[in-house]
Amino acid sequence: MEEVKPGIYEHFKGKRYQVLFTARDSTTLEERVIYKALYDSEEFGNNAVWIRSKTEFLETVDFNGKQVPRFRYIG
Repeated sequence: MEEVKPGIYEHFKGKRYQVLFTARDSTTLEERVIYKALYDSEEFGNNAVWIRSKTEFLETVDFNGKQVPRFRYIG
């Protein structure tokens, strides 16, 4: 499986996030990606922290009829 390295990623809808690190779930041992929003949100708060499975983080999604990565590393 592809590696997720710390840094800035762009979501397929345009918002940017900073991957802080990866970790394993203590029960399932599934790899998780811990990342922080680089924007403010009235709904979720400023710079909300998110956790997503590595599999979901790296998957491709259908966007406007094209398959694109859910998150794209930009630096």
